[in-house]
Amino acid sequence: MSQNKAQETPVCCCVDVGTIMDNTDSVATWSRVFDSKAEAEQMRESLEAKARAVESEPCQITSSMQDEAGGVRLDMQFVFSCQAESLIFQLGLR
Repeated sequence: MSQNKAQETPVCCCVDVGTIMDNTDSVATWSRVFDSKAEAEQMRESLEAKARAVESEPCQITSSMQDEAGGVRLDMQFVFSCQAESLIFQLGLR
């Protein structure tokens, strides 16, 4: 019967989570042009609901709509209490 021993092997692309998420970037931004103001408002409400589902403390949400040639631009900014929430929110949009 052979005995196997676990051996440590270096893993490529392995980094400490603290080097990726240092809690300095808790802001997510989002922007898109819609055909109508109604579509932009519907998306604003949807994004606000998604942010509220992720937040542990109240997320500061600001939004603005501007008329542009061909539609309405919706710009939004989400300031979460920590970077992990911002990342979870952004990954949920994909």
